[in-house]
Amino acid sequence: MNQEQRQSCAKQLYSALRERKAIKPLTDTYPEMSIEDAYHISTELLEMRKADGEVVIGKKIGITSDVVQKMLNVNQPDFGYLTDRMAFNQGVEMPISNELMQPKAEGEIAFVLKEDLIGPGVTTAHVIAATDFVVPCFEIVDSRIENWNIRIQDTVADNASCGFFVLGDAAVSPRDVDLRTCGMVVEKNGKVISTGAGAAALGSPINAVAWLANTLGKFGIPLKAGEVILSGSLVPLEPVQAGDFMTVSIGGIGSASVRFT
Repeated sequence: MNQEQRQSCAKQLYSALRERKAIKPLTDTYPEMSIEDAYHISTELLEMRKADGEVVIGKKIGITSDVVQKMLNVNQPDFGYLTDRMAFNQGVEMPISNELMQPKAEGEIAFVLKEDLIGPGVTTAHVIAATDFVVPCFEIVDSRIENWNIRIQDTVADNASCGFFVLGDAAVSPRDVDLRTCGMVVEKNGKVISTGAGAAALGSPINAVAWLANTLGKFGIPLKAGEVILSGSLVPLEPVQAGDFMTVSIGGIGSASVRFT
């Protein structure tokens, strides 16, 4: 793809985001689109959002678990950017009916960094040393592509299908919990709908963050001190709508909850 085509795709995604009108898969129009093309489109989209006043506050890893990869018919992780407009505090109602189109919630472990992580060569020991604390998290993903009919290039271009996120109030050091074996329980409207464990995200959420640091390092992009890093879902995606209430509990860490409007 040439730069003009990439910019056209970014403009389509930006319009879909702001107008809440899903578009057909970009890969239908550009079947030759590579993952590298898709990341260039994602960067163009981010620049449009920043020009709108949004500020980057972190990054997210997507498609880390086998179950999510199978649901979306892809076979590798991806990444996107978090901005201040995506962040919601624990206990605040999340207006998905006014802001998102096809929202689905997933339980994750979020890392908040105290030091930069710059790949290549980042190991799990580096991740632990650079992490201030971990917290329970809900990410609410949303696709600007009709009916979630995506190939990996489509979701990469669409900022890894990121919508909103909410962090829980509990925070612990990654040294104080086994992030590989810790269990997750997700409830929706008072009923348990899924369970998972840290190992679902590339064997450990720490592995996922190391993968992200090393992958971004190839582009010269660091994970920065103070940033929030969403390490990938440990459970299946769950469609949500206004009126739903969800809670995620993670053994050894705590819980997060969100009410949708």
